[in-house]
Order: sequence, then structure tokens, then C-alpha cells
Amino acid sequence: MPIINSIVSWFVTKRKYQIDFFKRYPIEVQNDTLTKLIRQGRTTDFGREHGFQSIESYQQFASQVPVRDYPAIKPYIDRAMRGETDVLWPGEVKWFAKSSGTTGDKSKFIPVTRDNIEECHFQGGKDTLIFYFDNYPDNELLSGKTLTIGGSHQVSDVNPEAYFGDVSAVLLQNLPAYAHWIRTPDLSVALMNEWEEKLSKMADITISENVTSLAGVPSWTLVLLKKILEKTGKATIAEVWPNLEVFLHGGVSFTPYRSQFQAIIGSDRVKYMETYNASEGFFGIQDDPSNPDMLLMLDYGVFYEFIPIDELDSPHPQAVTLADAEIGRNYAMVISTTGGLWRYLIGDTIMFSSLQPVKFRITGRTKHFINAFGEELIIDNAEFALRKACLSTNAEITDYTAAPVFMADGEKARHQWLIEFSHQPDNPDFFTELLDNALKSANSDYEAKRYKNLALHPPEVISLKAGTFYEWLKMKGRLGGQHKVPRLSNDRKIVEEILQLISQ
Repeated sequence: MPIINSIVSWFVTKRKYQIDFFKRYPIEVQNDTLTKLIRQGRTTDFGREHGFQSIESYQQFASQVPVRDYPAIKPYIDRAMRGETDVLWPGEVKWFAKSSGTTGDKSKFIPVTRDNIEECHFQGGKDTLIFYFDNYPDNELLSGKTLTIGGSHQVSDVNPEAYFGDVSAVLLQNLPAYAHWIRTPDLSVALMNEWEEKLSKMADITISENVTSLAGVPSWTLVLLKKILEKTGKATIAEVWPNLEVFLHGGVSFTPYRSQFQAIIGSDRVKYMETYNASEGFFGIQDDPSNPDMLLMLDYGVFYEFIPIDELDSPHPQAVTLADAEIGRNYAMVISTTGGLWRYLIGDTIMFSSLQPVKFRITGRTKHFINAFGEELIIDNAEFALRKACLSTNAEITDYTAAPVFMADGEKARHQWLIEFSHQPDNPDFFTELLDNALKSANSDYEAKRYKNLALHPPEVISLKAGTFYEWLKMKGRLGGQHKVPRLSNDRKIVEEILQLISQ
């Protein structure tokens, strides 16, 4: 281990110089990234259609290339999936990350090029280790294995030379051989399609391994850990894997899960580190253990733009670059990448806490909010309020979703929260009142609509039995991988499906 750590230390020092550079010069590094992307995109059909040959500035780029969401870019992606070359990015695309389609039942297929895999996704994984080794130089992470909880992939039905699947499965399949030496289980299990069978086999195999790190979405990782305790009869994960050091998590807010992980792992030595790794790319890493905000990674072949969320629905929303971004403002993120996504509205919203270095936190989704009565409730507000209510009532939440109740058939306009508690609140009515008050303190629009119950009545909380959300995801064919429960909805489709499920 001392020899291995010495080698790793050399790589840490080398890479830290590059990271420190983009921390000091974020705008210059981003300008350089845009120039390289445009140069590489000139030979593509998209580049020719949008005059990349003549683009010499960001202003030209923004005027010639409109911001697009998935439906707008889908015709290009469909062509690439059929095997056409040089559509969005030079060459042929062999892999596509299948998103769960959080704006409905339809899936999204995101092109994952070799450049995108190497320069963005894999570099993000390497840098996560760089930060961990820098913050904890006496670690023994490489003495054991990483347990990664991923999805599966399959051959495309429109092109036998192309594959699609969960982004974690795409990355696992493309890992270099040496990376498989330090991960578990092997690919034959990790990429299984049937989630429940895979879960059981993963538990059987990894129980006897020396697992030093975990990586995955918190909700599914928690399911696996509970399965392991069930199989071993142990009280905590620390009894199964005494050398476990860190959980690398992402995909959903860790706030509702932190206390559950601390309890089930049962060891104060385990660290928790957040990453922002989406189907479209790897964007952020928590580089400082004392600060929950993530560092925006600026040299991964991704050019970032930001649209103020309150301008998103205007006829011609204006994006800004890092040069004009503001701290504390809620933005929808727009990306151009080596995956061939050009000015793509990714669907996530973020807020900056610092601009040098560029630090941010994820605040929600552009489509996941409640604004049925002008309250403009976002996930960041919800997570804040739930945390407050839980702390004061000794409650713990496994999962939740919320939606509006509209004024019809004598109903009172309100928000309806479906919550699966791992520990019920001491006083459910008090929990609901605290939730309401915390939402008022976090969101002035919500507070105004709640004034004297004129536009919005107090929220309603419905406690669900354990496993309800799991059964809903199973019913929707969304077990495992990156699939997660949508937190906020502006309509009642998801809530009604779950209420129907529990009434059966």
C-alpha cells in the first residue's frame, strides 16, 4: 500500500495543478472549451447546418444555435442511433444512455461518445479519487474494492451495432481492464437486467469481499445494504465490511438519507462525498468535506450556460455564461458537450455559492416543481422544509413525492405530500405544521399564497407503508440504476398512480 499510495500521490499532485488553474481562470478555461468544441463540431451535419465554420465568438454561437430541450434535439439523436455518422459529433456513436424520462413515461436516449466517456465521465471518476486522496492522504481505499450499483444495457432495436442502457451500465462496460481489479461484483452480475435477482446475487457475492467504498444512487444503495444485513444477520454494515471508508453518492439529494446511512453503516469513520454524474456528463464533485457544495468541473469538454429560472418560459429566454452568472440565483443549466449536445437544456436547476472557484448546489429540476397557484415551489425548498420538520419530530424519510390538489368537487386547494417514513414523526400533525411553516420561511411566494388560507390551504401529509415507492417503481419498470422517485409534480398523475396502488 505505501508504494501504491506514493504513485497515486504523484498523480494527485499533477492533476491538482490543472484543477487549480481552472479554479483561478474559470472564464478563460470555458472560452477555450467552447472554441475546441466548435472546431470539432464543424465537420458534423449539425455544425454545417448552424454555420460553425463562421463562428468566432460566444455571441455568434448563441445567435446561430438555439437552446434545445430533448424533443428538439431528438431527430438528430434518432439518426445517430440508426448508425449515421458525423451527425452531432464526428464519427459513429455506439452507446446511448437511457434516461428514465422524468417528464413522462417516454425514455430519453443520450449519445455517449468515446470522447465524452474518456474526457468527461471517466475523468470525473478519476478526479473524485483525486479529491478523496488529497483530503484523506492516510486512506486505504485501494486495499479493497469498490461496490458499484449500476443498471443494465441492451442492443438497440434500430441498429445492431449500437447499445443503450443506464449510464452506469454504459460506463461499466467501457471501463479499462485495470479498473475491474478494484471493483465488485463482476460484469455478469453488475449488468443483469432483472433487478431483484441482481440485488440478491450482488449481496451474496459482495458479502465476502473487502469492500472499502460504495458508489451509487442513495435509494438503491440503501436497498442493497438492507438486503446484505438480512442475509448476514449482522446489525450494521461495519460488521460486514469493517474497512469501508466512503460512500460516493449522487442522483438525488442525500439529505433525507444521511441519518439512515449513518445508522445502517454504524461507523463514524465512513465519509460521504457527493458527485454530479448525469447521463449527459460528469459535472461536479464535492472537493471540500467541510462544504456540501460541489466544484463545477470546467475542463471536461463541457461548455456551460445558465438561464434564470424565472425567464425560462419567456418566448426568447437569454442564457448567460459564467462571466455574467450571479451568486444565489436559481438557474436552468444549458450544456454543449463532446457528446454532441449543443446548447442542450439538461433539465436540472442549480444555484452558485461562489464564482471563483465556481461552487454550486443542485436545486431541482425544470420540470419538477409545483406552481399550480403561483407558489413556485422547487425541490430545494422541499428538502429544506422536510429536514426542518424531521429534526423537530425525530422523523426519518425514505422517499416522498408531492403534488397540488386543485379546487374541484369541493376540494380545498393545497399540496398533498406522500411520504414513506423509515421512522414516523412523534407527532404527525406537528410534522405537517412544521413542514408548512418551513416552506413559508424558504419561499415568499408560497408564504403569500398561504396567507390566511386565501389561495392555498395547509398541506396534507399521507404516510405510506414501507416499500410503497419500490412497488410503484416496479410497476413502472424502473427498478434499479438511475431510476428515482420524482419529488415534485405540477400535476397529479404520479400521486394518483400511487394512491391507486395503495388502495388495491
